[in-house]
Amino acid sequence: MVSWMICRLVVLVFGMLCPAYASYKAVKTKNIREYVRWMMYWIVFALFMAAEIVTDVFISWFPFYYEIKMAFVLWLLSPYTKGASLLYRKFVHPSLSRHEKEIDAYIVQAKERSYETVLTFGKRGLNIAASAAVQAATKGTGLGACRTATPRMSVGRILRQSPGRQPGPERSP
Repeated sequence: MVSWMICRLVVLVFGMLCPAYASYKAVKTKNIREYVRWMMYWIVFALFMAAEIVTDVFISWFPFYYEIKMAFVLWLLSPYTKGASLLYRKFVHPSLSRHEKEIDAYIVQAKERSYETVLTFGKRGLNIAASAAVQAATKGTGLGACRTATPRMSVGRILRQSPGRQPGPERSP
């Protein structure tokens, strides 16, 4: 439990906050080398975070799992080991370059499907809302509306009405 909390703290501070500030500084100074360095870091770190979801579920029982994760994050960040740059150049860039067209096609397809899905659900939602409004309006014109929207009546008039009749607006003959 303690190692999990320390690991979360290390990943937050050294995996996200410090690199985020260094990225801010790179943007501020407009240093292209620093841009590239931090872009490589963020790509590798994003892949690490995606893998972490799976590994936390299936191998977190492994001895020293959280300690290894902390060491890995520090290794990625270290300017001496240049772990993120090394992983990016050796594995990530070649793999993404090999599959770039497939990934782009998948992203375009996912965008189209999501747009169509949003339109479909939007139309369904509007149809449901419209039919509910029509049903409410038709129910509102019946006897129930008279009970809720009765004009002012004196207590004497209500008492003189027959017991089977609902109070409502008086009708003149």
